[in-house]
Amino acid sequence: MLAVKLLAEGLGLGFLLYLICAVGIRNGAVGMVHLYDQKVQERVVQLSLTTAEAIRKRSVLFRSLCLPGYLIYVLICVYSINGARGFGHGFGQSFVILSVMNLIDRFLIDEYWVGHTNAWVIPGTEDLRPYITAKDKKQKWIMGTAGMALLAAILSGIMTLILR
Repeated sequence: MLAVKLLAEGLGLGFLLYLICAVGIRNGAVGMVHLYDQKVQERVVQLSLTTAEAIRKRSVLFRSLCLPGYLIYVLICVYSINGARGFGHGFGQSFVILSVMNLIDRFLIDEYWVGHTNAWVIPGTEDLRPYITAKDKKQKWIMGTAGMALLAAILSGIMTLILR
């Protein structure tokens, strides 16, 4: 039963990521250009589609609101809803939820939505496609997997200390 619950919570977090991306590109993919390679960002500024300052502000907003929101979501699911106690239970549950979200990000968002639809195409940057290169994908898989484990460990460690 817990496995199904964790899967549903991970899907919920993945859906939250999808919604944030959908809102971010609602007026065009330039709204999320801070997630693109530096060359794409530079081209978008060159084309006067946005400014470097606007890209910086969106990046800061994304990091300061969305990332803490994801972490709060995980903590609420694991410790409030699921009642985890101790490092092991917290780590395992956090890692599953974050990993499900990571899979959604890798396959549905990066591979399908960004890679195979026109929703993320920025006019004037088509020659810089694919926006997510094989090298980027490799790095995202490694950092996504190791990063989710590290993040789950940090969250669980903090919560273990708090809940003593």
